[in-house]
Amino acid sequence: MSAWIIFLIISLVCFVIEIYSPTMFFLNFAVAGIVCTLLALFTENYNILVPIFTVLSIIFVLFLRPLLNINPNKEKKHSFESQYIDQTATAITDINAFSGRLKIYDEDWEARTTDETAPEIKKGSKVKIVSHNDLTMFVEKKGKK
Repeated sequence: MSAWIIFLIISLVCFVIEIYSPTMFFLNFAVAGIVCTLLALFTENYNILVPIFTVLSIIFVLFLRPLLNINPNKEKKHSFESQYIDQTATAITDINAFSGRLKIYDEDWEARTTDETAPEIKKGSKVKIVSHNDLTMFVEKKGKK
């Protein structure tokens, strides 16, 4: 079988794996495989193509992957962030740094205090939502400066 076909198959397999595991890892091997596919059109020598594939794969993993994973905002944004931040909610259980629940807009959410040393917030207290991480709201007692 021709070298260009083998490297094309390697590239396609890596692209398919990347589709099912969007980690930006296998994409590096797929790009290196495409480059070697093009080079294999000019030479069938595996002693040249395999080291080129290996070196390109390493270079792409080290340099291309971080470049493609850039988040220009550098912080996690959520679509519902503006709706809840700085809003007042009601503690439906005692809230501390490790557990708690709150109710806002007739919705029940996991809640934690912003700091492990913060005093526990009692059930029924009004709280201010400071931030959130996924489905956990971080709160402080309403009126705290």
